[in-house]
Amino acid sequence: MIPRYTNPEMGRIWSEQRRYETWLQVEVAAAAAMAEAGIVPQAAARDLRDKGAFDIARIDEIEKTTQHDVIAFTTSVAEKVGPSARWLHFGLTSSDVVDTAQAVQMVEACDVILRLMAALGDAIKTRALEHKDTPMIGRTHGVHAEVMTFGLKLALWYAELNRNIDRVRRARDVVRVGKISGAVGTFAHLDPSIEAAVCARLGLEPAPISSQVIQRDRHAELMSTLAITAASLEKCALEIRGLQKTEIGEVEEPFGKGQKGSSAMPHKRNPIGCEQIVGLARLLRGNAMAAMENVALWHERDISHSSVERVILPDSFIALDHMLRRFTRIVSGMVVYPERMLENLNRSRGVVFSGQVLLELARRGVAREHAYEWVQRNAMRSFHEHTAFQPLLLADADIGQVLPVDEIEKAFDLKEQLRNVDAVFTRVFGTT
Repeated sequence: MIPRYTNPEMGRIWSEQRRYETWLQVEVAAAAAMAEAGIVPQAAARDLRDKGAFDIARIDEIEKTTQHDVIAFTTSVAEKVGPSARWLHFGLTSSDVVDTAQAVQMVEACDVILRLMAALGDAIKTRALEHKDTPMIGRTHGVHAEVMTFGLKLALWYAELNRNIDRVRRARDVVRVGKISGAVGTFAHLDPSIEAAVCARLGLEPAPISSQVIQRDRHAELMSTLAITAASLEKCALEIRGLQKTEIGEVEEPFGKGQKGSSAMPHKRNPIGCEQIVGLARLLRGNAMAAMENVALWHERDISHSSVERVILPDSFIALDHMLRRFTRIVSGMVVYPERMLENLNRSRGVVFSGQVLLELARRGVAREHAYEWVQRNAMRSFHEHTAFQPLLLADADIGQVLPVDEIEKAFDLKEQLRNVDAVFTRVFGTT
């Protein structure tokens, strides 16, 4: 069942209707190619093109007897076409139709995903530029590290998204192949020229070689790419969740008028959108593993991959479609609290500038081991005594003998710490 939140465009690509439409596209393209080659009468190819149609209810009815979906499909089409239907599916095996048609669907689905990724990129870029100079504390191991800006965090997301766009484009090309090579890939009944002509009509490339099926390493690469993209969205959503914690309170996903966070606690404003994205990423990783299991089939083909793909391909594309749309809304509408970011930055009383003080001491000839010891003892005092770090440094006799007051104060200058933010933005976004 297609979930209720499915984008109609993506839902249609993976609908039963579209699946049979692409099957019919392959059959019509094959008949046309064979007519041009003199294998099939031109009139028959025209009949298949003009009269070719199907009825899903009739296919379901026939399949109850045949227990074979492609035969049920071709029988339904033949009933519409009439006498020319003897040329329908001529020289083809089921996988010629199913795998080639599925390639058309995967390409269409990739195109939708690429458009959504571009829209998300625009949203992230807008917010990154907005907060290019919004200072916040950077955290490693969940602990205050050094100063950064919220814009840098968003620029990092943007760069990763663009790598994923490149991955999806490559995977789209990898699966954009068809095959009309017969039951074991030998072209026993139709020459490779027919395959090339069919693929050209469908916007595909012929697989250089196939067995009865297009090899599933291609599909595994696509599914892995979708899973990596989902993992990147998960990473970003998890960061928003972390920054929305009450104790941090720096960022909040949008919370609409009339929205409710809890049936029991009216005060709750939960990051449910980001939590959903994190959860769905797990689904895509599992589906990618199933796609890898599909690579190994018995000999020239078995059917163990087929039932799996009927689930994992629609599910992964539909889920990622939803994740991209939802995260775009989250990024566009997320509430940022710069004052809270600055408050949290100052919460550690300036110890996050310890690295700069260490460098200044080393620059003036102090052995790194000694410099580290001098700075660390004051940082630890600041932690334990809940005292500002800078006055402790100013009062330290060892440090005072080496660093003048103005140099110590300069080490705590936010502008100095963030002087290369523009350079990073130019790398990521070009001229901004």
